[in-house]
Amino acid sequence: MTPDSIKQEILRLTGEYSRLSHKANLPGADKTIPFLPGETSIPYAARTFKEDEVVAAVSSLLDFWLTLGSEGEKMERELADYIGVKRSLLVNSGSSANLLAVSALTSHKIPKEKRLLPGDEVITCAAGFPTTVAPIIQNGAVPVFIDNNTQTSNADLKLLNEAYSPGKTKAVMMAHALGNPFDISKVQKFCRDHGLWLIEDNCDALGSVYSLNDASFLLSDSGHCGPHSALTGTFGHISTQSFYPPHHITMGEGGAVNIVGDMKLKIIVESMRDWGRDCWCASGKDDTCNKRFGWQLGDLPMGYDHKYTYSHLGYNLKPLDTQAAIGRVQIQRINSFTQARINNWNVLRKGLAGLDEFFEFSLPTHATEWSPDGFIWDDSGNQTVPSWFGFQLLVKPTAPFSRTDFARYLDCKNIGTRMFFGGNLVRQPAFVELKKQSQNSFRVVGDLAGADKIMNSALFLGVYPGLTPKEIEYVVDSIIMFCEQQ
Repeated sequence: MTPDSIKQEILRLTGEYSRLSHKANLPGADKTIPFLPGETSIPYAARTFKEDEVVAAVSSLLDFWLTLGSEGEKMERELADYIGVKRSLLVNSGSSANLLAVSALTSHKIPKEKRLLPGDEVITCAAGFPTTVAPIIQNGAVPVFIDNNTQTSNADLKLLNEAYSPGKTKAVMMAHALGNPFDISKVQKFCRDHGLWLIEDNCDALGSVYSLNDASFLLSDSGHCGPHSALTGTFGHISTQSFYPPHHITMGEGGAVNIVGDMKLKIIVESMRDWGRDCWCASGKDDTCNKRFGWQLGDLPMGYDHKYTYSHLGYNLKPLDTQAAIGRVQIQRINSFTQARINNWNVLRKGLAGLDEFFEFSLPTHATEWSPDGFIWDDSGNQTVPSWFGFQLLVKPTAPFSRTDFARYLDCKNIGTRMFFGGNLVRQPAFVELKKQSQNSFRVVGDLAGADKIMNSALFLGVYPGLTPKEIEYVVDSIIMFCEQQ
């Protein structure tokens, strides 16, 4: 047998093994394993894949190119093409993507008046995931927290102008909460009016769509006017993705930084991802600039090896090529996964429609009301199509049970839930200690009542594409039964 024929047999057996061993991880429409109510666990999220992902991973491992290589280069192109950005750079997690996105703004290659300097401020919202905010502090800047809208879980923009500090505010960094796009129209206009950077944390929102009625405030200076519809992750200067197993697609650990328009940012992000080096050659490649020994940079001698010339204090945040091989297959599933998430959210919403006395239900940004026939939209002319990460419920203060009572009941029923990540982050131990150490470590605008309400009363259920109709029906029936027993 030849090496190639041996490899093909290994991959054939790998596919057969996966079909037999990973039936629980198939998309919901393809699952054939029986569902046992109360016994089968229904997680809030899980990796969803077929044998193709396993075969791709094993094929890459057999080639044994371990660091980021040809699979990574292809995935970066395919991801950028799908989202609609100039370039995507793979990293080892969504949190690392956020770290690089903020760190890039501190580069000496950015003009000083635009550069994020120690003590400068970045506006964000209070309730969310901590690594949306942590990179701001890790880079010596000051997060400025505004409140959350409890219907959308996104930033409440009423105090956005009050949060702005002339000469100190340099950027806005916000996540699209649970796949629900934040109000891009207002945030873009605000950033454009004040000359601010916008970082979109798109980690929970791959596949979400935002439709602008008026595109005159697009930050890309693309010349758009009138209506404009695009995927989230394309409206800021930089956006980030996470490919951790609960997210919209997975490569295990993994993430990406998307360069929306300005390719100077690509050079900075790539440098900081790859140890801070000035050279852009991929691992295993030399002298792609034909000047490897022809540079004089810093105080180094003329001709010092460009492979060992460093323009930034960087990190090593690359994923493995095997992960990229998995991710490339997952990219092909984005559209079907997105539609499954939307369908699952809609089934839950219709099934729980009679429980308004107990719960407040989420709405997409710009929607004012839900009905079985669809959403009613505000008069802005803007609309959103979330690729939902979860189905969030807020237990009303008038309900005869608490959020904790509700969560414990669902847990007993083997139905997985999560709270809205870190809740109001300023209440978290790390931020309480930070404030004790320095009163200037972060700034709060307003009373954060919305973030507190989310912290105290919200939880979300799964809508991931691995759920089956019987599982969703069980979730709906269980919640209705719980409310009827109160």
